[in-house]
Amino acid sequence: MELKELRHKSAADLKAHLLDLQKEQFSLRMQKATGQLAKTHDVRRVRREIARVKMLIGTAAQ
Repeated sequence: MELKELRHKSAADLKAHLLDLQKEQFSLRMQKATGQLAKTHDVRRVRREIARVKMLIGTAAQ
């Protein structure tokens, strides 16, 4: 999801999206550990999106 789209979400929506991303990241880590991960670039994409959401949650709190 692009940053523009994330900026229009409320804090509660961002936290829910963050939880979904963390679940996806866990799933990707398990796939990587078992050798089933086909798209290795997804790990990096999810990690960066988690950072974006955390940044927006932090700025929304101020």
